[in-house]
Amino acid sequence: MPPVDWTSIRRARLPYSYGRFARAKGFVFERWCELAAERAVALPADLSGACKYGSLFVQSVFGGSIRGHFEHQYNCVEGRLVDLGHDALDVGRMGEPYRHEAAYFELPEVQARLAACVPRAERWADAFLRDPALSG
Repeated sequence: MPPVDWTSIRRARLPYSYGRFARAKGFVFERWCELAAERAVALPADLSGACKYGSLFVQSVFGGSIRGHFEHQYNCVEGRLVDLGHDALDVGRMGEPYRHEAAYFELPEVQARLAACVPRAERWADAFLRDPALSG
């Protein structure tokens, strides 16, 4: 199977807005906590470690592309840097969290890790988009 181009632009299912970003961030944090409970690990204080799920979720909902490198992933939506984990402790400790290395996304192990996260991220996106409050 040919590699997926994770950095290609995907069409939005919902237009981006700051209000929707805030709702998305809270929604993903709730799911991240649920995943921690499911895995029987400590509940997270923030979205540290969630960037794969977060970036796939944002791309599915708001479109755009995924950007990043070995430490962190984020999104570019209509020319805007969008990062659900922008204020997470792990991101704050990085020297260059918003560096982009396109070749990183071509590595077989990165392809496999992202592909493994897609089903859950898509379920989260679908559930988020079912919220009738988002239409306004």
